[in-house]
Amino acid sequence: MTDGLTLREVIESDLAVLYEYECEPEAIQMAAFTSEDPTNHDAFTAHWKMILAAPTIIARSIVQGDAILGSIMSYEESGCPEVTYWIGRKHWGRGVATEALTLFLQSVDTRRPMRARAAKDNIASIRVLEKCGFQVIQETRGFANARGTEIEELELELAEREPD
Repeated sequence: MTDGLTLREVIESDLAVLYEYECEPEAIQMAAFTSEDPTNHDAFTAHWKMILAAPTIIARSIVQGDAILGSIMSYEESGCPEVTYWIGRKHWGRGVATEALTLFLQSVDTRRPMRARAAKDNIASIRVLEKCGFQVIQETRGFANARGTEIEELELELAEREPD
């Protein structure tokens, strides 16, 4: 289970673990929409330096005790906030993504509606998003660098908050 799971701002020393997770072949295949070469350390570092410096990106490390389990963030895409996460392979199947997304949505002030995307065959990620209230709004196709081909992708949306 995920007792003691917390979110905190990403710090530079987290990047080595996050890079290791983002190089896992199974995770790359499942995520599908990655950079051209997800194992390029220089590109990874440059990308994360941009993320950490951007005032409009909210990035958090998913932590349990001293262990970094992954990352979660929101950023602006076509005028709408979008959420994304990456969990280390060894932490899959324990509810980490669901709990992290729940905590993120509760603790971070982001506009709604909020969107997310997942490869249509990434059933685990789609299930996480749906458990957290996201609903599929459209199906598209896009080029997936990790698979070297165009694949089906789902766009999901978390609706406006209900007024208090």
